[in-house]
Amino acid sequence: MDVLTRVQGLLDQRDVEGYLTGGFIRDAMMGRDSNDVDIVVGAPAMDVARDIADALEGRFVPLDEANEIARVVFLGENPLHIDVATMRGSISDDLALRDFTVDAMAIELKHISDRGTSVIDPYGGQQDLKAGIVRSISEGAFQRDPARLLRALRLAAECGFSIESETLKQIARHHQLITQVAAERIRDEFCLLLAVPRANRWLHLLDELGLLMAILPELSACRGAEQPKEHFWDVLDHSIETVGTIEFLLRISDSEYFGEEILFVAPWSPQLEGYFEETVASDHQRKTLLKIAGLLHDIAKPQTRTIEEGGRMRFFGHSEEGTAIAQGIMERLRFSSRECEMVSRMIEHHLRPGQLARDGEMPTKRAIYRYFRDSGDVGIDIIFLNLADHLAARGPMMELEKWCEHAEAMAYVMDKRFGEEDIVAPPKLISGHDLVDTLGMSPGPEVGRLLEAVREAQAAGEVNTREEALQFVRKHRLALS
Repeated sequence: MDVLTRVQGLLDQRDVEGYLTGGFIRDAMMGRDSNDVDIVVGAPAMDVARDIADALEGRFVPLDEANEIARVVFLGENPLHIDVATMRGSISDDLALRDFTVDAMAIELKHISDRGTSVIDPYGGQQDLKAGIVRSISEGAFQRDPARLLRALRLAAECGFSIESETLKQIARHHQLITQVAAERIRDEFCLLLAVPRANRWLHLLDELGLLMAILPELSACRGAEQPKEHFWDVLDHSIETVGTIEFLLRISDSEYFGEEILFVAPWSPQLEGYFEETVASDHQRKTLLKIAGLLHDIAKPQTRTIEEGGRMRFFGHSEEGTAIAQGIMERLRFSSRECEMVSRMIEHHLRPGQLARDGEMPTKRAIYRYFRDSGDVGIDIIFLNLADHLAARGPMMELEKWCEHAEAMAYVMDKRFGEEDIVAPPKLISGHDLVDTLGMSPGPEVGRLLEAVREAQAAGEVNTREEALQFVRKHRLALS
């Protein structure tokens, strides 16, 4: 509030009219903290924002020079963003061009310290706020900025609101306009929606309104795509429900199909909770990328489906083909290279955890080492994707005994991952120089293969010292000769 009072002082000195608008007012009325402030001014916003940045030691960031929108960033213990826009006509004219009624409210900046200040609210935003409704100002709101098609659902999801029926019809009528929006904006709105609890329900609504296939046309073939009898849903619904079961396993939301007996045997800890809250890039958390992988993990099933002579349905290669499709989607939506790599690797290896345990036996140390070696920095994520896939395959037909067997094996792997670090990352006992200098080997691919064989043997507990490692190499070479 102190910063805004100082901003108003600057506007007074320049005899410039200013209003606080948008989501900051909405959030304040809901009792929610916000670091993002929107103000409109009766002067060129670029000039005003530069003056604010210079006077208050903020950082000036031009956002849209053509439409006169700039940002002033204040860093520190309580970072603050102030977006400054040039008012379009009067304040009433400006509010008429907003997206939703709950965002079309304003307070004259010079009155923000007055407790009895009246809110300028020509479209009933306060009433809709109390009722928990997202309502468009007009149908033209979506035509002026099609990103609002996604934002309507994201706003409703974040606030726990419903979307007014006529607004839903408008979104459905104009859903195809979303393809005109810059990929980065689609990516960010989509990720914000996925980050909200019960994202699977909002994905179903996205699909009903036509937005999901407009954003991800590659999913179209999954609708109605038949699955083996062990599956409860077709490929599309299974993929969406996998997002829901990911949330369930990450203790983000409850499930309408599963209860505490499912979670009782599933791996979880404060360490895992912190792991999935890690920010990877562009404010996207690890758990959000896992939900994306859940939505896309079976995207190649329709094109790889075959029926064997006995009638068995198979999907050979769907993980590999799905990886390529997902990579293309992630690149199209301008995700970072690391995010693309993480989601692609999750999809490529999403069946792998189920192959670790055989015939009811717990995975061997060697198998665990190989798994984390191949899965890189998403080995934990893949285990949770695999568990979520298992739940979302069977749905209400879940067999508790089979689930417990699988979940206990995955919990065992997680215990080894965090409790016995040497299995995943054995300490270095010998190097390539040792093989060349001590054993007289020539540099080349064989050296790398032997060093990797030593690491596997270490993980399995078969090699523990430098001398044992060298002896292992001698025997290994002898056996191969």
